[in-house]
Amino acid sequence: MKSITIKGSKRESVGKVATKALRNAGNVPCVLYGEGEPLHFSAPELGFSKLVYTPNAHTVVIELEGGNKVNAILQDIQFHPLTDKILHIDFYRLLDDKEISMNIPVKIEGAAPGVLMGGGVLRLNKRKLRIKALPKNLPDFIVANISELELGNKLYTSELQTDSYTILHPDNTVVCQVRTSRASAKLDVDVEGQTEEATEEGAATEASSEN
Repeated sequence: MKSITIKGSKRESVGKVATKALRNAGNVPCVLYGEGEPLHFSAPELGFSKLVYTPNAHTVVIELEGGNKVNAILQDIQFHPLTDKILHIDFYRLLDDKEISMNIPVKIEGAAPGVLMGGGVLRLNKRKLRIKALPKNLPDFIVANISELELGNKLYTSELQTDSYTILHPDNTVVCQVRTSRASAKLDVDVEGQTEEATEEGAATEASSEN
């Protein structure tokens, strides 16, 4: 998985006054959890743009003073309810021998016959899936191959499980499916209606001729 480097500074004071001063200066108060005591630090808000405002998943390298670097993942983030400014971020330290849980985006691959030839519409039910894996096995995305999906078919999480990670959803969770489009459904109704009308008209014409 790709990493993004965040350059920060340790926080000596974590009170409300110091936190407000940090935000006014364009910085975000952060906490790193994991082994040992939580580490409080801050980093410029602009440095989080590639981590927060993206559909992709990344790990983080937190670089502090003195060249000290820590591998982590974003665990929680708080936004201001009106301005959407980042108020606070929690990170979790990555350990090589410890599995962690993370949301990974789903990438569609292939072309569904039910869409190309059946007139159906592909619906993506899960844009992200939560998985559990060792840091070295965290994928950039989870591939959902739709090459065999006919009209009405569904792709389940049970079909995407691998030895590298565990998908933390029930096996019957639908990732994507090919559904009948509204236009096709309406066309079928119209055709059936016309057929019934034609049959009724034909019967009426035959009855009239006999009379």
